[in-house]
Amino acid sequence: MNYKSTRGSKTALSSAKAIIKGIAEDGGLFVPEELPQVDAAFIEGITGLSYDERAEKILGLFLTDYTAEEIKGCVNRAYASGKFDCAERAPLHPLKNESVLELFHGPTSAFKDMALQLLPQLMSTALKKTGEKDDILILVATSGDTGKAALEGFANVDKISIQVFYPEGGVSDIQRLQMVTQEGANTCVTAVRGNFDDAQSGVKRLFGDAALEKKLEKKGIRLSSANSINWGRLVPQVVYYFSAYADLLAAGKIKLGDEVNFSVPTGNFGNILAGWYAKQMGLPVGKLICASNSNNVLTDFLRTGRYDRKRDFYKTITPSMDILISSNLERLLYHMTGDTAKVASWMKELTETGAYDVGDLLGEIQNTFWADWADDAATKSCIHDVFAREGYVLDTHTAVAYIASECYREETGDNRPMVVVSTASPYKFAPSVLDALGEKAEAEPFALLAALEKKSNTKAPIGLSSLKTKEVRHKGVCDKDSMEKALLDFVDR
Repeated sequence: MNYKSTRGSKTALSSAKAIIKGIAEDGGLFVPEELPQVDAAFIEGITGLSYDERAEKILGLFLTDYTAEEIKGCVNRAYASGKFDCAERAPLHPLKNESVLELFHGPTSAFKDMALQLLPQLMSTALKKTGEKDDILILVATSGDTGKAALEGFANVDKISIQVFYPEGGVSDIQRLQMVTQEGANTCVTAVRGNFDDAQSGVKRLFGDAALEKKLEKKGIRLSSANSINWGRLVPQVVYYFSAYADLLAAGKIKLGDEVNFSVPTGNFGNILAGWYAKQMGLPVGKLICASNSNNVLTDFLRTGRYDRKRDFYKTITPSMDILISSNLERLLYHMTGDTAKVASWMKELTETGAYDVGDLLGEIQNTFWADWADDAATKSCIHDVFAREGYVLDTHTAVAYIASECYREETGDNRPMVVVSTASPYKFAPSVLDALGEKAEAEPFALLAALEKKSNTKAPIGLSSLKTKEVRHKGVCDKDSMEKALLDFVDR
């Protein structure tokens, strides 16, 4: 299976080459030329398998230039290394009306670990398969979780280094500490004076800078990405939709062929897009509910067909969704139109005018997607109510998805089984969670972890509590227009 650009580049690459490259030369995103199909027998067959074995089966459908042994090795190094705190990797927690898909049991306590423990293994294997001579510099823009997960995955990986840009003041204290204490001689973390969209747009500019490419070429370095613009980051996320369905089937909650709805807290659109890929492959997915915070550009788009980032930007208690430019939406538009020229035109409009309109395509999109949003007050209220009712603590982002799932049911009357995709441990956002639970929030982040342990009668993840004794190693700050200098300084150090 080969991969091509959403914007029309004629060159099709193997999955290994597409993963190394990260983003197409024309600025588009790599997509598979065709989507693999599965039947009921395939779905039934993975029900008795472990998460790791399910991953091997599904990845093998997309990464056809990797051998089965190579994929197995990548999966084992990613998931079977003792970094995940539960054998199921992505367990389902039953609530009264929903099941919560817990994707936060990896080393950084966020769903990004599901992909970013695997991507470095896929990329390292790809370098050997393709005979690539240059070293790779991974560039990442993060709204909080991707940065640490990528740093953790790529730290000390041979022939690959990584630089992460995050918005100064735009991530939680715990998220910042996770990044700035990162060890590894091949890692660099830089704060950007601006918001996430400034950081993300800056990284995209660096990828498209031909003069910078030549400078790095002389140094034997190529750029690549660990954001969800990289196919190797997105494809592992397809696995946990299949895994959730298989677990519901194994538990007798559904019968084979029953449709299941998923409510997904959404910022860059990669997480929910993975669910769309699973549906297109044949997984019985009903509706995909796109849940946003006050930066509700996706809600408006999925209701009106107009994507308009020209709006106020809000810093919220769900910082991983504080995004106004959702890069992965481009992939969905390509698959639904098959028209690379149209997609390129829409992306050009977005860059030049800040908006575009998909017109009649909206109806087709709405056949699968439904959207809603919640502000901070509603999010806190949800955390409080769910804990009071069920003794279960949601993180802020998961609470937004929970709210959207309830609103969807109430508005549509659709009572198909609902899975709420939980993207982070509540300990990553302890101040907001404690506030929602009616507890006085201390200023010191580790006192907050202890307070949440006491309130919830659970233990903080070791990866978070151990930050207290770690040295701050990364202190760099740059303006949004000085990101190239920060990159070159890292390369030359």
